[in-house]
Formats: sequence, structure tokens, C-alpha cells
Amino acid sequence: MKKVIIRGDPDIGRGATIEVDGEEVVCFSIDRQSDYHGADRPQLWCTVGTEDERETFEKRQFVPHFLDVVAVDAEAVTVVEERGA
Repeated sequence: MKKVIIRGDPDIGRGATIEVDGEEVVCFSIDRQSDYHGADRPQLWCTVGTEDERETFEKRQFVPHFLDVVAVDAEAVTVVEERGA
């Protein structure tokens, strides 16, 4: 599990499947930043992981501050599925 900060908006929602740095992951949660102040490009702060890690996320059996963080532009993200089921 890790945090992915996406600069820009690839139009994804919670449960979306994306590919980042060659790894296919599921967005467990998405926090949209910078809408209020009108930044040029919004940021999506996503907690992502594999389907095997979904239960760990749902039961909050992790420390968010200790997750690895990756920051990428929206153009570097490949959207496999926009929204989860």
C-alpha cells in the first residue's frame, strides 16, 4: 500500500484501477486538494494498493504516515477502470 499524489485530474473515482510506474493498483481512497483556492491544477491524494491489501485498508491496520509516497503527473497515470463497482 502507498500514497500516490497525482498532479492534475485523470477523472477517476474511489475504486478505480490505475497503472503507476508499471504497477496496477486500486484507489482505496481519494482526497481532492486545492479546489477551494482555485489552483491551476488540482491534486488527488490517493491511497492505493492491490486487492490483497483491501482488507488491511478497510480495517485500518496500517499507519498512514508511514506509507511510501509517489508523486506523478496525471499524464503518467494510465486509467484501467475509472470507477470501482
